Amino acid sequence: MGLPMNIVLVEPEIPPNTGNVARLCAATNSRLHLIEPFGFRLDDAQLKRAGMDYWEQVQWRRWPNWAVFHGELAPGARLWFVESGGPMRFTEARFGPADYLVFGRETAGLPKALLEANRQRWLRIPMFNAKARSLNLSNCVAVVLFEALRQQGFVGERGVGV
Repeated sequence: MGLPMNIVLVEPEIPPNTGNVARLCAATNSRLHLIEPFGFRLDDAQLKRAGMDYWEQVQWRRWPNWAVFHGELAPGARLWFVESGGPMRFTEARFGPADYLVFGRETAGLPKALLEANRQRWLRIPMFNAKARSLNLSNCVAVVLFEALRQQGFVGERGVGV
């Protein structure tokens, strides 16, 4: 497989979700970008417990805010914003190596202004129950990340451990 995918969590609030995403990043050799402010401390026991001993295997970086993160991106970097209401299903996107999959806060999602400014890269995960408000953040990351990896021909050597 080529370059690693990038997972971006904008202002994550729930430690176990971030820990689960870190574990997913370790398993897929994806880079994790955490954008402040956080709804927890990085030494939170729940964060460490969910990430288990995988934190040592995660390539991750902490960013003070969106502007600093965005300003450091390489020219031509492609960002995909995953949020309900997007004009395109995540399966319709054509992901490339080193793309950035961007996810928002658990309680508020991504800022509407950011989504509107990036409509051509605003993706949604379809839900079939109209009464269901949302999916868990770490589940959303897993669904979209594995679709992106599938499109790039990723075939796991060891399968998935449960």
